Amino acid sequence: MRVVLLRLLGHGKGGYSYLAEADGQQVVVKQIHHEPCDYYHFGNKLEAERNDYQRLLRAGIRIPRMLEIDADAERIVKEYIEGPTVFDLVRDGRPVTPYLAQVRQMASQARAAGLNIDYFPTNFVARDGMIWYVDYECNDYMDEWSFENWGVKYWSRTPEFEAYLKEHGG
Repeated sequence: MRVVLLRLLGHGKGGYSYLAEADGQQVVVKQIHHEPCDYYHFGNKLEAERNDYQRLLRAGIRIPRMLEIDADAERIVKEYIEGPTVFDLVRDGRPVTPYLAQVRQMASQARAAGLNIDYFPTNFVARDGMIWYVDYECNDYMDEWSFENWGVKYWSRTPEFEAYLKEHGG
């Protein structure tokens, strides 16, 4: 697959995500990086992405399709879900209430599968009234990282959300 990078979409713990074009369609290219992360320990990031993708599929979480993995280049190509992130909606004062039932349903599905997903609102894209979990990260379930105990703190203009904005801009 020949891929042309168009623009940076975001940077996370595991890599840089770019909007790209491949075979006449828009896709996301995640380029794995090896930058240090104080609060998270990684093994093989590419294998983790592949395994987490399968775990999320089995759990029934709405995620973009993985289209290709280039192990040599440490790159993943996945379906592009166009729309604003929940983070953008919260930051801009737009309603996220319609998506709370959906994220809680995802949380229930994840928990039933013994998983947590990363509930930070940059990982969710709204399109046509539905939210998509656009990251493949998942971990074994721990109550402290559940949506109700951690994620919900960032799904409205809470002190935690405001502190994040102040520290990281947005």
